[in-house]
Formats: sequence, structure tokens, C-alpha cells
Amino acid sequence: MKRNMEQSEVIEEMPAICADELAAVEFFENKIWNGTPRCAHCESTNVYMMRDAKIGQRNNRFLWRCHDCKKQFTVRVGTVFEESRIPLRHWAYATWRAATSKKGVSALEIQRQCQISYPSALFLMHRIRHAMTPEKNGGEKFKGIVEADETYIGGKPRQLKFVRRRQGPRAKDDPTAKTPVFAMVERGGRIQRDVIADVSSKTVKEAIRQRVCPSATISTDECNHYRGIGQYFAGGHVSVHHGIKQYVNGVASTNTAESSFALLKRGLHGIYHSVSKKHLHRYVGEFDFRWNTRKMNDGDRTVALVQGTQGKRLDYKRLIQGE
Repeated sequence: MKRNMEQSEVIEEMPAICADELAAVEFFENKIWNGTPRCAHCESTNVYMMRDAKIGQRNNRFLWRCHDCKKQFTVRVGTVFEESRIPLRHWAYATWRAATSKKGVSALEIQRQCQISYPSALFLMHRIRHAMTPEKNGGEKFKGIVEADETYIGGKPRQLKFVRRRQGPRAKDDPTAKTPVFAMVERGGRIQRDVIADVSSKTVKEAIRQRVCPSATISTDECNHYRGIGQYFAGGHVSVHHGIKQYVNGVASTNTAESSFALLKRGLHGIYHSVSKKHLHRYVGEFDFRWNTRKMNDGDRTVALVQGTQGKRLDYKRLIQGE
């Protein structure tokens, strides 16, 4: 009960946090350091807050100094906020919106409401999505009944002759072709979706074997690329046949995975409108975070996102390369 009250207070306090820089700094310090300030360089707790000698208040850069390593630091160091000149009150607002908006929040909206430039808002949101995305193949493997399914993101492919007319006779691939996204969903639990190069049997089976516990049961549709996957799992492989309008067959179903794809596509179409293939994995990670924290209230989810900003960096070079 106490925890729920604490997290409800987070939501009540967010408007004030997003309007005052000192309140935003103290909010991030409290949630990232869990109430105990520590050095971002050596993890020592033997630190002190630097103050302005003339007025006795906090340094206007909100600096701390470590007694052990003698280095200065702020709460930004070692997080996705590092080396950003955007005020932390804007980071607090964008983090709050990203964590609590069911289908996400666009950079254009953050630009308007925070009165910052669009490139700054876009980079800010990409950093927050980077914080939302878990480490590749990290965490406990999926157990129980695991649904596997794929979908395709993007507009309808244009005829190649029109692409060649615009780009010249050397154009080989249609740049508007759809991008495959593969999902694994633990029934009643977590989800992981990945942007993959293709939906060949080798690619799909390798992804499943990396993320699913050998004791699990794999539930899919009738696609050929899942054929033979059951030999790697104690629970075997069950499937439904969508071609004959069969959507549930005992424990076999892909309805949960398809529901997650519906939410993803509604967000991409209704909020973001157009997402490049290079950055699609960031948006997928954002939706996965909200799915995996769906049982939390908004306060818990906001705090979980703030704490997930630690130990992650996304510099401009990595951003433009789509890493």
C-alpha cells in the first residue's frame, strides 16, 4: 500500500517537476541513486554537494564532488542524459509522456510543448527509446507457452520499374518494401520483438532457440518456416491454421502476438505516421517496454524508465548509423 502511495505521488508531482529545473534534478537524483548519492565515476558514496560560496545554494550546474576520486559529476553522467544541454525538466516531461502514453508520443509534440528545436526533440526521444530497449538477448529466457509470429511494417511496395525510372537502371531493390518484425510472447508474460532481415526458417528458428527455454511449448501459425521447431523444445510445437480460419486449437494460438502487433501498428500509423527502417528497432523497443510493464501503474512505469536510463549511452554517431 505504501509503495502504491509513493508512486501515485510521483504522478501528482510530475507537473511541478516538469516546470522547475531544481525539482527535476532532485527527482532524477532520488530515483536514479535511490536516495543515496554516489559517484558516477567510482561508485563511492563518499560525496558532497557543491554549493555557490556567495549565496550558499546549490551550484548552478548541480555538481557533486567525490572525496575518493576527487572528480566532479552530476546525475546526468552515466545515463542517456549525459552531454545533453537540454534542461532536465524537459527530459522529465518527455520521460513521463513516453512511459504513460499508450501509443507513444511524437517528437513534434515534445518540440511544441517544451519549446525546443525538432532535431533536439527527436534526439531526446531516440535516447529515451534507447533506455526503454532491453539488452539484446538479455534477461531470463521465456518459459511456458511461447507464441511466435511475424508481421510486416511499411507501405505497399511500388513497382520496381518506377523505382528504376527515378533512381536509374542500377536500382535493384525496392526501398519501400515492407520490413519484417518477429515477435516472441510468453503467454501472460513478457514480449520481445526484433526487426529481422528475413523470415527464413534459419533466421526464425535461431531467434526462438536463443530466447526460449528448452522446456517451453512453441505456439505458431501454419507457416512453413516453423516446421521442425518442436524438436528443440520439451513441450513441442503446436499450431493453428489461419488459412481455414482456425484461430484457436487447444492451447495453440497466436492471438496475443497479433494483439501486440495491432497496438504497434496503431501507434506507428496514428502517432508517428512514418518510421524509417533504420530506426524501426527503437520504436519496437519502446512498445515492448510498455507491454512488459503493462501491469504497473503510471508512476511505477515512469520510475522504471528513469532507472533504466543508467548505463546507457546513445551518441549522435550511433544514432545516424541506426545502431
